[in-house]
Amino acid sequence: MQIDETMDGDVLILSIQGRLDSNTSKQLDEVLTNQVQNRPAVVLDFSGLEYISSAGLRVLLKGAKQARASNGKLALCSLSPHVREVFDISGFSNIFSIQADRQTALAAVK
Repeated sequence: MQIDETMDGDVLILSIQGRLDSNTSKQLDEVLTNQVQNRPAVVLDFSGLEYISSAGLRVLLKGAKQARASNGKLALCSLSPHVREVFDISGFSNIFSIQADRQTALAAVK
């Protein structure tokens, strides 16, 4: 998995590429833990995400809780149909702000 970090104003954008599973979730957990508490808004761009497991979902849930605790905002965008299905089946679609594309996600957190 690869994580690219960019900024759009005061919004941190994390572009995730590859697989988010038990082997790679610790990497995202470290980035989210360090960044979510220090940023008012974070967008996770999943356009390059091929797969997400329950371990990846747990990391995202932890990140969302940390964002809420620090009065920050977190949005996801550009989920492939397969990844979106995992969110829908698990009920995580109701927990996260999921947007169609990066621009919509940026607008949602600003």
